[in-house]
Amino acid sequence: MTRQRSLVLVTVDCLRADHVGFLGYPRPTTPFLDTLALHSYVFPSAIVAGAPTYFSFPAILASRFPLALGRDVLGIAPTEPTLASALQACGWTTAAFLAGNPYLSQRCGYDEGFDTFRDILAEDLPCDSTSSEGEMDTHFTRLNRFLERNARRNERTAAGYEELYFLYCQWLASRRQETMEGLRPYPAADTIVDQASSWISSQGDQPFFLWLHLMDPHHPYYPPEEALAAIGRADISPSRARFWNASWSRGHINCKRLQRYRDEIVTLYDAGIQWADTQISRLIRTLQHSCRWDDTVFAVTGDHGEEFLEHGRRFHAPEDLADELIHVPLLLRVPGMNGTILPNEPFSLIHLAPTLLDVLDVPSPTTFRGASYWPDISKGQLPKLTAVTECIEGCNNPLQRSNRLGQRLLSVRDASYKVLVRFGNSTDIMFDLKNDPGEYCPLPRDAKPAERAQLLRVAREHVTSPPQASDPEFRLRACLREFCQQLSFRRNAAEPLLGEIQVH
Repeated sequence: MTRQRSLVLVTVDCLRADHVGFLGYPRPTTPFLDTLALHSYVFPSAIVAGAPTYFSFPAILASRFPLALGRDVLGIAPTEPTLASALQACGWTTAAFLAGNPYLSQRCGYDEGFDTFRDILAEDLPCDSTSSEGEMDTHFTRLNRFLERNARRNERTAAGYEELYFLYCQWLASRRQETMEGLRPYPAADTIVDQASSWISSQGDQPFFLWLHLMDPHHPYYPPEEALAAIGRADISPSRARFWNASWSRGHINCKRLQRYRDEIVTLYDAGIQWADTQISRLIRTLQHSCRWDDTVFAVTGDHGEEFLEHGRRFHAPEDLADELIHVPLLLRVPGMNGTILPNEPFSLIHLAPTLLDVLDVPSPTTFRGASYWPDISKGQLPKLTAVTECIEGCNNPLQRSNRLGQRLLSVRDASYKVLVRFGNSTDIMFDLKNDPGEYCPLPRDAKPAERAQLLRVAREHVTSPPQASDPEFRLRACLREFCQQLSFRRNAAEPLLGEIQVH
């Protein structure tokens, strides 16, 4: 009797497509995945359906566009069908091990469908007080406050004070003993893989679905020393990494000044990818030692990319939908299939969950918006596709509900062209991706009218498509969950005050 296949999905935060070896990056960031890619289906143009994390994952796990239930809904709605719940209902054991991303927590509904849900938050890690840049309450503190008050009197002296205070904080931190592990605010990939490997070893012959989310390329960038050595930069010390991260994170520094740190920041980022690659290799060795690799479907992708001043921006704020942010790697290994590099058609991650279910011969929930392309993929083919990506422009802190109520930002991309629509000022711009892959020169309004019209037609159909019958129920459940969470928070915050009232 043939054993049912298991599924492992690894998502890596901030993983850009053009920083992995199997898509052409020259630095050795992914030596293991490069080898695995030789026996896998490689998607040259995988595109997220939303960015960053909180707009990306509803599509990855629930095959639903992030704004489909309303722009104020965050995460997965209670009882909303997901990849995990579909497999759980068919007898798969399900587990998730996540590296502490707050937007993938139980609060946002991502435990839906998981028998085991382990969200390893930063507070689970040992605290390293040596990395603090705060001041002791001494006469230096009082002097600093005096200088700050007087410096704020004009713009030039305020800028000078800010620069001196930044350098002072860096000097103060450099006097302490620092480690990469102590500086890192989230668990490294080896911690996640350790827990996942223990779980795999306990499963016996039961088919399972395992989801791992790794945060190693996420800022602040503090890769393990072993990863830096692997890419030829063993010379980078924790204190230098701290200085570069602190400099890169300064708010009002112009691009010209930031450019001096860019190469070093990219090196730290690449080392984070390398560490994730090393630990993915270790995870697969566990599957092999447990005799599960030969019947395990394995997929690796990113939830969004990262920007390094290509358009004057850092990190991954939803202020634009350039390819640096929405183009991610996707590798799919299926037992018994040789795999291949697929055609360069944009494959939206809205189709990932139904495709994975189809590989496992499990029907997709009727609520899924995406479609399975496994019949085409298994033949090494993809039809001509367009990929829609959406977010709320400028929504940097979605845990504050008011930040989710801004204007929609939408991109529509095919293999050759991309249209970006800003609803805030009712504008659209178009790029020729083949001749301008960096998206630096928007096409004139009268250029490529047929192609522009087609992409705008897709955009219009997307925003005007009627809601599914289940959407109002899921929206109501999500809104009620948030209301109850806020009520619980307020009640907990009020308890000390209530105690004082009762005492007196």
